[in-house]
Amino acid sequence: MPEEPTELEKQVMAAIQQDIPITERPYREMAEQLGITENQMIGVLEDLCRRGVIRRFGATLRHQKSGFQANAMTAWQVDEDRIENAGRIMAASPHVSHCYRRNPAPDWPYNLYTMIHAPDEETCRAIAAELAERAGVETYSLLFSRRELKKTSMKYFSDEEEV
Repeated sequence: MPEEPTELEKQVMAAIQQDIPITERPYREMAEQLGITENQMIGVLEDLCRRGVIRRFGATLRHQKSGFQANAMTAWQVDEDRIENAGRIMAASPHVSHCYRRNPAPDWPYNLYTMIHAPDEETCRAIAAELAERAGVETYSLLFSRRELKKTSMKYFSDEEEV
């Protein structure tokens, strides 16, 4: 049975579910707000990860604020025996923020997905064409985002919950 998080652990989890400061030492700033040291903050996070309380820790790219006006979820049809290699090639691109392998469906044969970010749709298409050539993939489809409907971080505690 997993142990209940301590009050400090709850405070740390509540802190990381907010936007993390874009500074050289974001954990130091967050720790100061909690009244602990940067090393304590990092130690608590490492322990929570080690125990499996936090299983995933990621960042959300707010592409419009980063200068990217276009992004395309690109669905790729890749032979299963080549998917690992193709995925590595695509994931290594600085234009790709996400790369996933999924099971194809009977009427949707794609099994590898990437999110490509660029200043415009034409550049997204050019990046996809270059990735296709490098990975040896012939069949793919670009699905351009038209409107962002939701982009939120994981919430471990509600705003009303006392931590």
